[in-house]
Amino acid sequence: MADIVLTTLNAKYIHAACGLRYLLANLGGLMSRACLVEFDVNQRPLDVVEVLLARQPRIVGVGVYIWNVTKTTEVVAALKRVRPDITVVIGGPEVSFELEDQEIVRLADYVITGEADLEFASLCERLLGGQPPKQKVISAEAAELGRVTLPYALYTDEDLAHRVIYVEASRGCPFTCEFCLSSLDIPVRQFALGGLLDALQGLLDRGARQFKFVDRTFNLNIHTSKTILEFFLQRHRPGLFIHFEMIPDRLPEVLRQLIAEFPAGALQFEIGIQTFNPEVGRLISRRQDYEKLADNFHFLRSRTAVHVHADLIVGLPGETVESFGSGFDRLVALNPQEIQVGILKRLRGTPIVRHDAEWQMIYNPEAPYEVLQNRLIDFGMMQRMRRFARYWDLVGNSGNFRESAPLIWSTTASPFAAFLRWSDWLYARIGRQHAIALPRLAELLFEFLTQELGLPPSAAARALWHDYRRGGRSDKPAFLREYIQEVHGPVDPGPARSGLKRQARHWDLAP
Repeated sequence: MADIVLTTLNAKYIHAACGLRYLLANLGGLMSRACLVEFDVNQRPLDVVEVLLARQPRIVGVGVYIWNVTKTTEVVAALKRVRPDITVVIGGPEVSFELEDQEIVRLADYVITGEADLEFASLCERLLGGQPPKQKVISAEAAELGRVTLPYALYTDEDLAHRVIYVEASRGCPFTCEFCLSSLDIPVRQFALGGLLDALQGLLDRGARQFKFVDRTFNLNIHTSKTILEFFLQRHRPGLFIHFEMIPDRLPEVLRQLIAEFPAGALQFEIGIQTFNPEVGRLISRRQDYEKLADNFHFLRSRTAVHVHADLIVGLPGETVESFGSGFDRLVALNPQEIQVGILKRLRGTPIVRHDAEWQMIYNPEAPYEVLQNRLIDFGMMQRMRRFARYWDLVGNSGNFRESAPLIWSTTASPFAAFLRWSDWLYARIGRQHAIALPRLAELLFEFLTQELGLPPSAAARALWHDYRRGGRSDKPAFLREYIQEVHGPVDPGPARSGLKRQARHWDLAP
């Protein structure tokens, strides 16, 4: 039982809501009267309500994100129907802007916009003290980070063993990219390094092995980046893995030297490029040096063991399919291990909306608010690009087709055009994007490579067989038996990598 219950619906079980832990850690004297209960979006809303009510709360604080707002609205609606006396407080990036048309805002008793690390505790004191505020919407200013208690001791042993551990050295972003909420979070603020390193050491001592830094620009402050990299390098042990989001064109020699010392499987860099079109970059207020970007990629791929995850966005104002395809080809040539093809989303509060009229931007009104069409890409083409992105994840990013995927574009100068052809063919063949068993996907790829592209069956079969065995499988699929007569020697499993997937930068109740 607890007077205050903090909760959210994570995208997956492996994600741990660091934002809720910030709120709990900063409750002060109320901390003993509070608890944290996490769910994931696959759980039924009524089951969530049942668990929450079993705690007999007086206040329920709910973190609302773009990926959970639909299910969370159902939870709050049922909770208020059953127990209207419980005070529901919501917060997070999805309810920090454009509140007037949101059903979940109407249902809740209070909304905290902005960083609620300290404001949530103040509100709870007033509510439990019988002095509820008259205003429903409470605007929290950017927290002074020196006053914020770090939450990392609140990760449980279960969290450390089975979940992603989110940490941060800074908040904010110096850039003004119009599609991103971080463009509203200026200036960049740093946590005190001493306290952060002590907390990280405490997590290491307790067995933590996977750390995901959510700083938007980890390599902005070189002193901080260098200190944290040195900290982990000195304490490296098998299984340690650290994820950073990096500015693509900023990698000075002092960081290069450190990065090169990390062994394979230890570092992953998420590098947001988003577009290679300078004019599109200008339109969305994104600036980057493409020559330095390319040089940094060449360094990372040739002289380090870093796993590079790079991002591109489809649907930006001013970006044609041909322009995007050209950028995709440039990125393939830079050879990151992963390319995330994202569809532009209209996040609440972001200034990307200023382009709606000129570029005829039409977005889905339902979360996650992806662009449906614009002046340069019609709805049908946007659907093809959605399938392209999904199939690229299955084939290009999964690691299951390391040798066979490049065969798709082996007969053309454009990987984009070739993969779009494969994407269109695959959808015409099976009519779906999900629930495709791996052996079936491999068989379809073999059919495409040999019948559509005319590649020698023996070469395609050999590549697919190597990929199939690399995943630890010893059975021989029927479609390969004619071409693979014997089992050859061991197959290189490839570099170790983490299964970490980005959930979001912004915290529950503390965007």
